[in-house]
Amino acid sequence: MMNLPLEEYAPYRILALFVLIAFYSVYLAKAWTQKRQGIQTHQIGKGKETRVHIVETVMGIVTVSIIPVQLLSIVFGWNHLPANARFTGFFVGVIGDLIFLISVLCMKDSWRAGIPDRDNTQLVTDGIYKYSRNPAFLGFDFQYIGILLIYFNLLTLIFTIFAVTMLHLQILQEEQYLTATFGAEYQAYQRRVFRYLGRRKGDMFAG
Repeated sequence: MMNLPLEEYAPYRILALFVLIAFYSVYLAKAWTQKRQGIQTHQIGKGKETRVHIVETVMGIVTVSIIPVQLLSIVFGWNHLPANARFTGFFVGVIGDLIFLISVLCMKDSWRAGIPDRDNTQLVTDGIYKYSRNPAFLGFDFQYIGILLIYFNLLTLIFTIFAVTMLHLQILQEEQYLTATFGAEYQAYQRRVFRYLGRRKGDMFAG
């Protein structure tokens, strides 16, 4: 299949930076808005038992460390994929941005980075959460994979795999927290909606 001229000559540095800036602008804007309301968004590793603390701390480190790795790849043009894959990566990244934006908007004041220590948050099951139990994490994954496709290299691949893995481990911890906090309500939600994407067939048009 021949590459389209648009794919060959697209400004990939600008496109990749757009994906990153849009994504982290959503994150920072949400954190700033919640701070003005007296809500502490960042609760990673604080006051947690050892296993939870370790997973959250490592997740926090790798999700911050991947940013300079992505930027270095963009600045130095480290890429080993053809133009059509890179163009696809841009759209994957934009989808990640949109999923993340919609997820934090739907969560309203219940959104946190890390398992809440003492905050009383609500179980959100509407909006995008009808189709994914973890759309914010899904948004992170799409953004990471999108940038990886635009600037594919071994270093970014390693950090992407590590980041996605740590986010998955964090999801598993949050599921335990939500089960303990919301009990049967969350368990019923688990049965209706898949961890990453989709609803069970009998539930497609339910509530």
